[in-house]
Amino acid sequence: MDASDPTLRPRPDAEVVVDLEAVRHNVRRLRELVWGDRPADERGQVMVVVKADGYGHGMVPVARAARQAGAEWLGAATPAEVLALREAGDTGRLLCWLAAPGHDFAPLVSADVDVTAYSVAQLDEVVRGARVAGRPARLQLKLDTGLSRGGAARDDWLALVTAARHAQDDGDVRVTGVWSHLACADEPDHPANAAQLAAFEDGLALVADAGLEPEVRHLANSAGALWHPGARHDLVRLGIASYGVSPAPDVATSDELGLVPAMTVRGRLVMVKELAEGAGVSYGHTWTAPAPTRVGLVPMGYGDGVPRHGSSRAELLVAGARRPVLGRICMDQLVVEAIGAEAGDEVLLLGPGSAGEPTAADWAAWCDTIGYEVVTRMGGRQVRSWVGEYER
Repeated sequence: MDASDPTLRPRPDAEVVVDLEAVRHNVRRLRELVWGDRPADERGQVMVVVKADGYGHGMVPVARAARQAGAEWLGAATPAEVLALREAGDTGRLLCWLAAPGHDFAPLVSADVDVTAYSVAQLDEVVRGARVAGRPARLQLKLDTGLSRGGAARDDWLALVTAARHAQDDGDVRVTGVWSHLACADEPDHPANAAQLAAFEDGLALVADAGLEPEVRHLANSAGALWHPGARHDLVRLGIASYGVSPAPDVATSDELGLVPAMTVRGRLVMVKELAEGAGVSYGHTWTAPAPTRVGLVPMGYGDGVPRHGSSRAELLVAGARRPVLGRICMDQLVVEAIGAEAGDEVLLLGPGSAGEPTAADWAAWCDTIGYEVVTRMGGRQVRSWVGEYER
């Protein structure tokens, strides 16, 4: 066997496979959904958010695929993430927005990353970083319009905008953007959406009154981009939807949006056995066989990102059929009904659903969470690989 040939290597017992062609498709599809009805000269830009290691899909390969699909911007939360993108060779526009007090912004300024200020104190740190780097910082201002998370509180908007104008006049920064984040975009009828859109317009008026002319104004995340046209402005930030997971499956599923989930999680049965009626399964014997039952052991558990809340709720695709998880999911393994299966057979835990396997939305429903968490947590000891990669 030639170990250098990946087609000849044994398949891992637990793996995450990411389809980069699906990512490219999703970015193109979302651009069409968001901007397709506008004249070409009025269409805005797209930022693909690749934080948290690309929502568990692999930050650098996903970033490359997003660029291949035409994403003008990439976004990541932390300084370490955007610097890793630069180190991997990305030369396009990058936005970073989450730095603790005392952070040294000089490396980010030197790397030509757009940085975000939430406060005058943070703006002062950006200015210090720019002076150390010997060049103006690309600066974006984040306004809290109602999420009550990051961003300047409304009472502080004027001070932040005024300080930013002074810093730009001094040559220390160039204000490239103003932005905020929606709290309830996945609930299209929620009154907070209209309130936040109105608040953001107030913030933009304040910025204009200060004589600032940012390149981009952006408010919409995936759900905002899809269902709130008034939130689109110059740029939309596409996070979970870029990976083929609907941000609000109760509003529209991935299939209905024309998106393709990019992640598949699969394993193999390491053993199969027959249980007698009354046999308890896994810790606490929370599930007991009501009749003689054939079960299989999957070498994956919550140490690999499989949600423990799926115990006795989730289903896996085993021998071509959905089969229930039996008993508690453990750190390293879980037990599943295995009718018609043998040791060594493939098991699909998660995927696009095209073969009948569970989707991220299914797991989210079983575990009372969201698809974001399901895909982002997958990893641990699973071997991750990518298909559909190509060089531009």
